[in-house]
Amino acid sequence: MKNGRNSLFKSNLTSLPLVQRGKVRDIYAIDNRHILIVTTDRLSAFDVVLPTPINGKGIVLTTISNFWFDFFKDMIPNHLSHMELSAILPDKKERSQIKGRATIAQTLKPLPIEAVVRGYLAGSGWKDYQQTGAIGGITLATGLRLADRLTAPVYTPSTKAGTGQHDTTITFYDTIELLGRRLAEQVREMSLRIYTAAAEHALQRGIIIADTKFEFGLDESNELVLIDEVLTPDSSRFWLAYTWQPGTSPPSFDKQFVREYLETLDWHKTPPGPELPKEIVERTIWKYQEAARRLQG
Repeated sequence: MKNGRNSLFKSNLTSLPLVQRGKVRDIYAIDNRHILIVTTDRLSAFDVVLPTPINGKGIVLTTISNFWFDFFKDMIPNHLSHMELSAILPDKKERSQIKGRATIAQTLKPLPIEAVVRGYLAGSGWKDYQQTGAIGGITLATGLRLADRLTAPVYTPSTKAGTGQHDTTITFYDTIELLGRRLAEQVREMSLRIYTAAAEHALQRGIIIADTKFEFGLDESNELVLIDEVLTPDSSRFWLAYTWQPGTSPPSFDKQFVREYLETLDWHKTPPGPELPKEIVERTIWKYQEAARRLQG
């Protein structure tokens, strides 16, 4: 689908070499130490990139991530660079194409896992619990209901899937094999710390962060750095606090709204994805914008 007004499905920068097009982000090389990340309006559901852009979504995601990067700057370094966009993209047309959705980041070594933290029982965690009574090797109490709050947040990492592939929940001991014990424990501790602080902040503003996923990288000194996106509607499950009722799936401020619509279609969750109707697109971007407004006060 072509870009609509205020929409960017695929960026087209000719002055920088394209490194990768991910599910949502286009990445360009700047130099050996920096990359340009463009957050488009693409939306992936069930690990399939849908053909319909969500107008302005990339700008909202960039705004929210930058808010959280600043919020946690004293807890953990992040990948943001202080370079100015005009210095690397002198062409005004190219800058206007990606206005509000560009991130100049340091080139780091990304870790090969997604650090998932769950404070409530929902999504794939709920499905795993129903089948096994556990998530990622962590046994939970019996008799829990959908959307129940857990006694303490749990860390349930997953593999990092590419476009068109599915993430798979793994155990903490699997991450030790991938990262080594010291780094695996550091990632787990930091993920739980970030989630706990963010969940408290969000709850004061009427939002429950049911679960989320973080990504980390290592700098040249092998120090842990927070990268990619942070606590956005694409990477998290946001619920309105006053609508939360254990045993039911609360209305969400994230792309779960799109997933629920897709579940009503005769679609087998494989490419190509179906087009989204106008009302679903408009309702989705409203939800994203409302989440940003509430989180940032």
